[in-house]
Amino acid sequence: MKNSRARILVVEDDPAILNGLLDVLVFNGFEAEGAEDGGEGLRRALENVYDLLILDVMLPTLDGFSICRKVRGKKPSQGIVILTAKGSEDDIVSGFGAGADDYVSKPFSLRELMVRVEAVLRRTGRHMGDEQLAVRGVSFDGRTLTASANGQSEELTRREMDILVHLHRHQERIVSKKELLTDVWGYADADIETRTVDIHILKLRKKIARLAGDIPVIRTVRGEGYRLETGP
Repeated sequence: MKNSRARILVVEDDPAILNGLLDVLVFNGFEAEGAEDGGEGLRRALENVYDLLILDVMLPTLDGFSICRKVRGKKPSQGIVILTAKGSEDDIVSGFGAGADDYVSKPFSLRELMVRVEAVLRRTGRHMGDEQLAVRGVSFDGRTLTASANGQSEELTRREMDILVHLHRHQERIVSKKELLTDVWGYADADIETRTVDIHILKLRKKIARLAGDIPVIRTVRGEGYRLETGP
């Protein structure tokens, strides 16, 4: 989905990568600008309106995770993509923990970059999970983004709540990873290689386990997808 009006800020300290990203984004019809310093990137992200931020992790003055957390605290619906080192799952997990919507691993293909950028732009501000659910003794609240049971609570991310709502709406069947990428993440091309769904499900399960113990809530059906266990 090409959107000539979408405004993107890229915060990347490598001039070659930064200029390459800006060229690609402009070529694809976006309005793009860059910053090479983390502190400057944060200032511009907070003072201006952008449809998407693309943040490198390692930056002078302020790292990408810190920028992500600070921006997310001030602008909850801001679209954010983190640039990670190739194969660094710790960076991916940390990025999602800081509030990123998605990640791109370096070195990346132009196709992969544009698929992720366009997916985040499609779903920015469009959240399905503003509702309340009760599953196997755990209450999930999409308005406060919390899960609670037995007097304890866990904070949820917006994406985690969206996953739960989608699984709940289709609890009578198995939901594939491709379906989640299409309907929750907004990917037009769900065949792209990504561990985004796996990492989100893993983190969500850990939060639920801290509340519900060993009671299974999200079941993996090997080779097919996921299913919400709503029985007693």
